[in-house]
Amino acid sequence: MKTLIVILGPTASGKTAFSIQIARWLNTEIMNADSRQFYKGLNIGTAKPGQDELNLVPHHFIDSLSPEQDYSVGKFEEEGIALLNSLFENHDQVLMTGGSGLYIQAICQGLDQLPAADPLLRETLQKELDLHGIEVLQKKLATLDPEYYATVDKANPHRLIRALEVCIQSGEKYSSLRKFKHQVRSFNIIKIGLMPEKELLYERINKRVDQMIQDGLVEEARSFKHLQHLNALQTVGYRELFRYFNNEISLETAIEEIKKNTRRYAKRQSTWFRKDETIHWFNPEEPETIIKFLRSSLKLT
Repeated sequence: MKTLIVILGPTASGKTAFSIQIARWLNTEIMNADSRQFYKGLNIGTAKPGQDELNLVPHHFIDSLSPEQDYSVGKFEEEGIALLNSLFENHDQVLMTGGSGLYIQAICQGLDQLPAADPLLRETLQKELDLHGIEVLQKKLATLDPEYYATVDKANPHRLIRALEVCIQSGEKYSSLRKFKHQVRSFNIIKIGLMPEKELLYERINKRVDQMIQDGLVEEARSFKHLQHLNALQTVGYRELFRYFNNEISLETAIEEIKKNTRRYAKRQSTWFRKDETIHWFNPEEPETIIKFLRSSLKLT
């Protein structure tokens, strides 16, 4: 049976390098499931694979969108399944790698049917955001759905607005409507989770942010300052630097905020993934153990 191998884990856990290693071993291709890496130009801040890495293995869903384009996880499910069907014509195994839990779920088991966006309601919530700041949306969601509020990225207005839309339109909690009903796929799925020790992960995050700054993250973010209102730019590494450009904080503070918010993001990713009992967890410092597991699971000689 055709098999999708999912390499997942929190940011800075080593997914990119390990996925390339496995893809080369299996002579296959990689489908990206890090939603931030879809967008052209957002290279340093999203830890996108470098050109040398991209040349080693065919990658899909990297640099596939302009930051101005609207894109949904539902669209990713549709296009991703179509891509897999095509790739499985020539490969027995295909890799998918990333840290965006909802996007991985969309491919592996499908999405819940939630109410479609109401343009008028979205406009109203956007006006509240513009006039009164993100705290208004945070308080509203904390009241309507405290369970989802406890796990959502509270600094992401797009996520807050979408959850509020569902709550207000349906009269139900967003968290209660996300039942995650499993859809049976036509391929086998093996999920490999990479989870370094917490202290090591946080150390890697801090070092990677410092390296991003050296590599030109400030200049990259500055080139997108005029698009800072777009959803694609509402992400760690860019929104902190936009605050610096807007004279709200110093550059030193912005860098420390990037580190802190990246660590928080990694914690949210880990919390999401830990709920999935189908994930096989490994220490990324022991790749030979993972390869042995895959060899056995795939019944390779």
